[in-house]
Amino acid sequence: MYDEAYHRLLGYALGYLDRASAEEIVSEAFLVAWRRIDDVPPRELPWLLGVARNLIRERYRADQRLRDLCAELSTKARTDRATVGDIAEDVTTRAAALRALTELSHEDRELLTLLAWHGLTNREVAQVLGCRTATLLVRVHRARHRLRAAMGPPDEVADHENRTHRLPDLAQELS
Repeated sequence: MYDEAYHRLLGYALGYLDRASAEEIVSEAFLVAWRRIDDVPPRELPWLLGVARNLIRERYRADQRLRDLCAELSTKARTDRATVGDIAEDVTTRAAALRALTELSHEDRELLTLLAWHGLTNREVAQVLGCRTATLLVRVHRARHRLRAAMGPPDEVADHENRTHRLPDLAQELS
């Protein structure tokens, strides 16, 4: 089977890919044939070409996902130029919020984390907690109020260079 089909499969794959990628696809097609030897029909070439075609499509999709990811990361890198001070302030703010969350009741902590960290909508959180959306909105309002109180007034926090930054109101992020 290999001797008869290799060059024809390679020719097919070269119509879509560079030589190295085409050789990989042909190798993968024969690997699939080996693993599924009982499924290979007597006229194996059309079956092998179908396998190669599917593998080429998978390669194109994977390459597209990689290009999309690279473009997204490139855009993010250009727009998200965080400084060390920004990062330190963010860490300080998150630490204060986490401390404040530990002071809240289990119910308040649960609904705020479902909204903020799990990204659920109000309707979804209401469904999880087994209440109406209107009831949840009241609970969220009260939980945010208690979170603000637990965090204390927006304090002045000194960073590593003894400059001061106003601690952002993290409860607003939990909206």
